[in-house]
Order: sequence, then C-alpha cells, then structure tokens
Amino acid sequence: MTDNAVKGPASYFPSIEKKYGRPVAEWKGLIRTSPLTKHMELVGWLKSEHGLGHGHANALVAHTLAEDSAR
Repeated sequence: MTDNAVKGPASYFPSIEKKYGRPVAEWKGLIRTSPLTKHMELVGWLKSEHGLGHGHANALVAHTLAEDSAR
C-alpha cells in the first residue's frame, strides 16, 4: 500500500492559499523576483512585508529554493 499524502513543505500549501488568499504560484513568483536570495532573509521578508507566519513563509521559501536549485 502506498501513501500518497503530500509531505514536506508542500503539505502547507492548501492552508497557505486558504489563509492568505493567493495561489502558491503567486507566492513563488514573489520569492523569485525578490532581490533577496538567502533563505532566512526571504522568510523574514514574507513575514514582515506580507504577514505570513513563520512556518508558512519557511515552507514557501524552502520549496521554491529547492525547485530552483534542481533546474
């Protein structure tokens, strides 16, 4: 039996979209166009400028940076 449950940072995506009213793709676009490049700088920016909680900001940044490094 396989477990198809979403794990890791992506498991936060449904609650991020519901709570903040923007699709994950839009958040990823904001992260990618930010002049900031370091993980914790981006997390802090999402928290201070966009009002995200730490866990949600961290999940978005981690997932986005991992995608970009895999390209």
